[in-house]
Amino acid sequence: MKLFFSVGEPSGDLHGANLIRELQRKAGNVDAIGLGGPRMQAAGCQLMRDMTDLAIMGLVPALVKLPEFFKLLAQVEQALKAERPDAVVLIDYPGFNWHVAKKAKALGIPVVYYGLPQLWAWLSYRVEKVRKYIDHPLCKLPFEEAWFRGQGCEATTYVGHPYFDELKAQTLDQQFLEQFKNNPQRLVAILPGSRRSEVQRNFALQIKAARLVHRAVPDVRFAVASYNDQQAAMAAKILGNHDLPLTIIPGKTPELIHAATCCMAVSGSVSLELLYHAKPSVMQYNLAMPSYYIMKHLVRVQYMTLPNLITTPELHPPRTQKYRRGDVVHSHVLFPEYPHWRDRSAQVASHAIEWLQNEPARLDLVRRLEQLRGTLAIGGASSRTADYILQHVVPQVANQARAA
Repeated sequence: MKLFFSVGEPSGDLHGANLIRELQRKAGNVDAIGLGGPRMQAAGCQLMRDMTDLAIMGLVPALVKLPEFFKLLAQVEQALKAERPDAVVLIDYPGFNWHVAKKAKALGIPVVYYGLPQLWAWLSYRVEKVRKYIDHPLCKLPFEEAWFRGQGCEATTYVGHPYFDELKAQTLDQQFLEQFKNNPQRLVAILPGSRRSEVQRNFALQIKAARLVHRAVPDVRFAVASYNDQQAAMAAKILGNHDLPLTIIPGKTPELIHAATCCMAVSGSVSLELLYHAKPSVMQYNLAMPSYYIMKHLVRVQYMTLPNLITTPELHPPRTQKYRRGDVVHSHVLFPEYPHWRDRSAQVASHAIEWLQNEPARLDLVRRLEQLRGTLAIGGASSRTADYILQHVVPQVANQARAA
């Protein structure tokens, strides 16, 4: 079985690697090629290109990279013609992956989208691309199957969120955690995001919020959970000389979340990790002013953080607060969130201060997070997706494996 993967985000790299391993376990030899990252390469995928440096957000950065994307798309088309894979598997990265899907469809290659884009949130007219180009749409969130099927994507199947597979398989570094167990100072973890652009846009504001927290709660210390050594160096450069009780630690995000009393994070898939650890957290996402106002008029839902979207009474309320309107935190919101182009450091800090000073309030939030975790963090998405591919996309491979 030969599969072509197109993956462009660090989180997608993780999900792709887990899926490749599940397919190998269930079907034996899997020839995986395409676009991805270091985790997929370690799982046996032959990469045409490491996409780590193309994980970008925002209109202007995307425009700057357009020539590179066009060149890459031409290379993908050539590879599809030369390799003739049994199927193309897309994970996240819709801006580029729609074009890959169109090329594959034109060549008669089945297309699987593992983790459909959140079209219910904004620019939902793009669901037409799912109908036209995606043969096997697989969704991650419970409410998405009904929504996509209601939009004419009848083959949509809910497989669960693959991030929980990784979280359930994690083994925390207990030796590393020992240093926090015997320290009387409580820890606030700062998570500046997995993309370089996120660190560049958000980290300085997170440090500003940390200073406000430290001023109100002096007996606290901070740890920055950097995605890798390169981003740790970037964070250190942005931080410069400082007087905060703060350390920058690469590659230990799960341990720092586990050890923290609360977290200040840049919104993204990390919200699911924070939910898994039932960790009170406040989310922010700083945008360029033009991007903010474009999003404000396009986004159809009130929240950007997945647990908040899952707990909202109505996904599309009659009077939708497009993107954000003010800084209202509704009672059902588990992770207060602040996406804006303006400085929201004071609001971000206020939540961390509340959890550090009001233990009953913090514990009540922990209880609510644990309740949602019990219904959402089911795990098994990688296994279910591998089964789906073997049963519905390339069933001849499964038959051969059983015969052997």
